[in-house]
Amino acid sequence: MEIPPVRKLILYEDADILVVNKPASLPVLPDGWEPDAPYLVKLLLEKYPELQVVHRLDKVTSGVMVFARTPEAHRALNMQFERHSTHKTYHSICVGVPKWDEHTAKHKLRVNVGHSHRTVVDNGQGKPAETRFVVLKRLSGGGRGQGFALLESIPATGRTHQIRVHAFALGHPLLGDSLYSAPRTELIDRPALHAQSLTFIHPTSAEELTFSAPYPLDFKEALENIRAGQ
Repeated sequence: MEIPPVRKLILYEDADILVVNKPASLPVLPDGWEPDAPYLVKLLLEKYPELQVVHRLDKVTSGVMVFARTPEAHRALNMQFERHSTHKTYHSICVGVPKWDEHTAKHKLRVNVGHSHRTVVDNGQGKPAETRFVVLKRLSGGGRGQGFALLESIPATGRTHQIRVHAFALGHPLLGDSLYSAPRTELIDRPALHAQSLTFIHPTSAEELTFSAPYPLDFKEALENIRAGQ
């Protein structure tokens, strides 16, 4: 895995916060299976030793993250995430073409199930979870005999693998997401999920800020190849 220089990951910085575009396949914190492998926080601490983690993205997910640079900013941002007053928007490519234009999934979820540590739908013992899906574009599969769609996903809760499991439960697993039964593909070697934008209140100025991250190369190429019918 080729890791970009830290300066290329930075979307915004000031005395209180640091906003970055996390690369796919780079964990935020040390991976228990590969404790010596590089991880995002370690790279950032070399330049920003005061940095504090506020939230996380899955190792395989790319996109926008915010970090705190002071204890006061850390407390203020933590409170926003705990109260779900931030607004997170994800883009993904799903397998199959949904019949709906918008749909809100409310399947209850239970995390860390089995040897593969999957999240599963469990309406009895699971915790409440809610994700609103919007079809941004329906994509033909060309000669593949199967369509795809570009989705926008807006989670109202923050369960592990929430968007991935809700998409699977709706019959449209994310492209490349073999953990949740997506068919094998050469289009992308990870779940096609990208944290597109993040909105929150600045901990000092109290200004509402929104940051967006461009699609990474593998996500863009998957879209292009689907459109080309390759």
